[in-house]
Amino acid sequence: MRIRIEGRELPGTFPGPVADELRLRNVHVGVQRKSVVVDRVPASAPAAVWELEVDSREVDGLPDVGGPFVHGRPGARFLYLSWGNVSGESFEMFRRAKLLFGDIPTALLRQAFSDSLLVGSLGLTDAAGEPRCARVRPPDIVWTVR
Repeated sequence: MRIRIEGRELPGTFPGPVADELRLRNVHVGVQRKSVVVDRVPASAPAAVWELEVDSREVDGLPDVGGPFVHGRPGARFLYLSWGNVSGESFEMFRRAKLLFGDIPTALLRQAFSDSLLVGSLGLTDAAGEPRCARVRPPDIVWTVR
């Protein structure tokens, strides 16, 4: 199954001390593949887009996903968007956002299994102007199939 995560409103694009600090520390956000954060995008970018492939299957009549981008046990699977300071090749993670497959309506997830594209769209800045972290639930993320 193909997944596209579309991030907008990155915290480094807003004027003020939080954005200045994020740019100073060279903060990036990327998708976590196993324990490595890949496809990193600067916090000051106008948008961030990640496209990935996950395994999809039915288990006991319920949709399930797996693969190197998928974390968690069956029934509690999720993707991580990880924030960190970049220095050369080093990435020092300081927070993560969790996108749970359980928050996607079952019918929509099943529809995405059949050669469609599952799209999650979310703002990447929280109410305090910081990088979004913790569990991101609808309506803060909108899931669609294209």
